[in-house]
Amino acid sequence: MDVPLPSPFPLPSSTSPFHSPPSLFPLRPAIEVRHLWYWYENHIPALQDVSLTIEQGEYVAIIGQNGSGKTTLVKHFNGLLKPRQGKVFVEGEDAEKRSVGELARRVGYVFQNPDHQIFCTTTREEIAFGLRNLGFSEGEVRERTEEALRLFGLAEHAEVPPAILGYGLRRKVTLAAVYAMRPPILVLDEPTTGLDWRSTRELLGRVAQLHQEGHTIVLVSHDMKLVAEFSQKTLVLGQGRVLLHDATREVFKQEELLTRTFIAPPPITALSRRMRPYGMRGDSLTVGEFYDEYTQIRERRGELRRELEL
Repeated sequence: MDVPLPSPFPLPSSTSPFHSPPSLFPLRPAIEVRHLWYWYENHIPALQDVSLTIEQGEYVAIIGQNGSGKTTLVKHFNGLLKPRQGKVFVEGEDAEKRSVGELARRVGYVFQNPDHQIFCTTTREEIAFGLRNLGFSEGEVRERTEEALRLFGLAEHAEVPPAILGYGLRRKVTLAAVYAMRPPILVLDEPTTGLDWRSTRELLGRVAQLHQEGHTIVLVSHDMKLVAEFSQKTLVLGQGRVLLHDATREVFKQEELLTRTFIAPPPITALSRRMRPYGMRGDSLTVGEFYDEYTQIRERRGELRRELEL
């Protein structure tokens, strides 16, 4: 006998607009890590035999508890850290053979704390600084700076010292400065920490647009709702090791692994699992997905009841 479904509730019937489908990209990986080991001065391994591949054009999230090695790993992508053992390749080239400045052309890095990245006297100069360091002409520096100011809603703050802006605006400044350099790979380390809901949506909406334009996105985050909504693939780290690297939906199906690593799935995914007795798959990643499946099941059951009444 069918278990009756609870009454519906008003929610928008749409899946996330930010889950863009994978596109066709060159076969050369954006990032390739081979047997990477790293330890700090205490000689306790922060990364242990890490191997992974991030293809060009992918949107990959990296998750794990504090101390699992997330930031240590992504700092190898732009040369801020060098492997103790193993290799890191950026677009097919050994990262150790390139300077941080050379890698900055390919890998844009947005720090977890924007104050670690901001030091110029005006927002305009902050955005222009990286472009000048990369040797762009003054004409192109001006053009790209003005575009970044406009796209990120910073034009009215162009002559303001970025250090005195609010936290959300400082986040925008750091992302705009990296965006202006047009790196094919963008690494964001906890970019939404301290932001309100509106600022978070605006920031990651802009990142999603960059992804749709062909940029490779690597997102380090503790926010599983955002990971589920935006990322195509997810890498799970634990004690410096890769525990899982798969499509995001498949990762959130691994209930035992997530429990063991103290990672809670998005609330809507947890609710979806509880609705399995009612015929739901139990793998919804967003509220829109949940609502669409929920209403389809109700409609099918309604049609069946009407047929039986005839």
